[in-house]
Amino acid sequence: MGQLVTKMMSIFGKQEHKVIIVGLDNAGKSTILYQFLMNEVVHTCPTIGSNVEEIVLRKTHFLMWDIGGQEALRSTWNTYYSNTEFIILVIDSTDRDRLLTTREELYKMLAHEALQDASILIFANKQDMKESMTTVEISQFLTLSAIKDHPWHIQGCCALTGEGLLAGLQWIQSQATAN
Repeated sequence: MGQLVTKMMSIFGKQEHKVIIVGLDNAGKSTILYQFLMNEVVHTCPTIGSNVEEIVLRKTHFLMWDIGGQEALRSTWNTYYSNTEFIILVIDSTDRDRLLTTREELYKMLAHEALQDASILIFANKQDMKESMTTVEISQFLTLSAIKDHPWHIQGCCALTGEGLLAGLQWIQSQATAN
């Protein structure tokens, strides 16, 4: 189906970039997606499967797939990888206990053949909470400096207020137009 969508987009002269939004459950993935879409907080429940929405920034079209992050669903993430140009990894900056799990999932994704050309935006969400880790702490824990074969960027944000989200989307947009 991804190739059909890509083909249809080229017929209509519109370049659409596929983005997958992943992360552990309760990181803020759906909240971020709907903040992009409607610029407001939408109260969500755990995503079973995926939500998909089109986001447009300065004539650049992104098809964003928000994929459920519960442990039982993570093994299905790879079914969404085909034709993915961008990965948005959402991290709950207060969830120190599961940062190792996040790191394992990140490196599992990066090793997948279908994502070999994908760029990665890491949203360090919940920066408004006083016990949140900084982007530097998260970057060090995830050993982001070891990622040499994928462009990546880490952006602190707050999904509830929208703070930091536009800066992250602008980084993705700059990567899309550079390619």
